[in-house]
Amino acid sequence: MIGKTKKNAPKDEEGISARLLIKGGFIHKEIAGVYTFLPLGLRVLNKIVQIIREEMIAIDGQEMSLTALQNPEIWKKTGRYDDSVVDIWFKTKFKNGGETCLAITHEEPLTNLMVQQIESYKDLPVYAFQFQTKFRNEIRPKGGLLRVREFLMKDLYSFDRTKEEHEKYYERVKQAYIKIWSRLGIGEDTFLTFASGGSFSKFSHEFQTVCETGEDTIYLDRKKKIAINKEVYNEEVLKELNVKKEDLEEVKAIEVGNIFPLGTKFSEALGLYYTDEEGKKKPVVMGSYGIGPGRVLATIVELKHDEKGIMWPENVAPYKLMLIGLNPEDLNVKKQTEEIYKELSSEGIEILYDDRENITAGQKFADCDLIGIPYRVVVSQKTGDLVEVKKRNEKEASLVTTEEMLKIIK
Repeated sequence: MIGKTKKNAPKDEEGISARLLIKGGFIHKEIAGVYTFLPLGLRVLNKIVQIIREEMIAIDGQEMSLTALQNPEIWKKTGRYDDSVVDIWFKTKFKNGGETCLAITHEEPLTNLMVQQIESYKDLPVYAFQFQTKFRNEIRPKGGLLRVREFLMKDLYSFDRTKEEHEKYYERVKQAYIKIWSRLGIGEDTFLTFASGGSFSKFSHEFQTVCETGEDTIYLDRKKKIAINKEVYNEEVLKELNVKKEDLEEVKAIEVGNIFPLGTKFSEALGLYYTDEEGKKKPVVMGSYGIGPGRVLATIVELKHDEKGIMWPENVAPYKLMLIGLNPEDLNVKKQTEEIYKELSSEGIEILYDDRENITAGQKFADCDLIGIPYRVVVSQKTGDLVEVKKRNEKEASLVTTEEMLKIIK
């Protein structure tokens, strides 16, 4: 398997998630803020992406893939190409002349594309999303996958006729995000958080996962299941949201997603108009909705680990089960282990089979705990015709028949 486990975590990584992911063979650090996903890490990332994809399709999102290389002229029209406005660009030049840049986000190019797609009210609403690599020239990337220079983002953009239509869809996205966090196993720790709306509206909304290692500070009302980001926390906001100061708890958190009303800023700047039922020309009302799957992956690890390693929720674990064959020199043990592997595989169960020789039982068990696979099944001379089953989050193992083991795993 590509991605060997390591005995020691790298000293230059301060975040627990980065240390465990590198130690467990999930990711490899290329340079500061840039990471390669190894097979184990990619399996987890793809599962997170698929859960997000399913929930975006469920709210009428159409998936597409925009380019990473960008046309600067489009960005100049909205003023965001200026380094004094956005200072995290990677910019470069073509060999035959002319400048290009690597996408930090995709409001401008998608709005520009929609100018060719939307003419009449009959063409609306439209909801487009993608999973696309973004590049941001962060001065101080940190926390492993939590703040990086190259990362995958799910960005969804809504194009509506009116503000009212936009607000209805905005609420649908909000509910879809809540479902996503639940399916990813972080729903109980993730809260809708009121944040600055910038130049677009009074508020935008973040989804913040409460975590001691988080870099954001939020004020949380657990009963109402809402929070306020420190940047907008004041008496006026408390009154508007109808929350009491004494009900709020100051906590650290990691932002795992955000949703923004964009109004007509981008549509007006880039000429995205539609003709309504009365023949009047109107700007399209837009919204932007982001999730960083890599950041979510790291957040899950920050929350779900112990002194032995990662404890993946079953929905995103790289494999459901780790099958360990001890005493590989014993032909009966080897035969029994391989029969179990074939039987479980035929049932569609994802298995990582540890068939390594000259590795101690203790090392195999330690690797299984570090990688964080939900179930461990052991076959050895001691187990005889039975197998040993243990859940990652339980201390004791059970000796059961293969049939009983299959029921437990299913």
